[in-house]
Amino acid sequence: MEQNKQLEKTYKKWIIALSVIIPVAVAALFGINLKKMGYDVDPLTFLPPIYAAINGLTAILLFLAVNAIKKGNRLLHEKLIKFAMACSVAFLVMYVAYHMTSESTPYGGDGMLRYIYFFILITHIVLSIVIIPIVLITYMRGILSDYTKHKKIARTAYPLWMYVAVSGVIVYLMISPYYAS
Repeated sequence: MEQNKQLEKTYKKWIIALSVIIPVAVAALFGINLKKMGYDVDPLTFLPPIYAAINGLTAILLFLAVNAIKKGNRLLHEKLIKFAMACSVAFLVMYVAYHMTSESTPYGGDGMLRYIYFFILITHIVLSIVIIPIVLITYMRGILSDYTKHKKIARTAYPLWMYVAVSGVIVYLMISPYYAS
């Protein structure tokens, strides 16, 4: 019990640090374009469909993880969540790499679709930042076997993380016709 309290204290420090460092690093790296800085790099234009697919895979993994725990399969649940977290990290690395080597693509749609696109995009971005500490706290509660608190916060983490994963795919599908060839 005392060891869990110590571990929780340590984890919370890491959660706070990562919850600040990740969005700040992404924002900073997003503003760096290696080509404009004079580096001879090819734009990584092949990445958007890959990281969109990873977002889709993350949504599927989350769905399967919730079903696994509802059926009492804790080990499968844990493996699926770890895989979903790894997918989210892979998405983030590819997203940053793409934006460091390629020009941002402006959305070319108009009318009501334009408003829908920007609503989905903005909520996706905001929630992708908000979800970091929520997912990490949920994960911490699970690995510390504090299942009552884990289940309670997972009720918030799951729909938010699912929205971020699915909305990432939707944003890609809506902007993909406007990517430069």
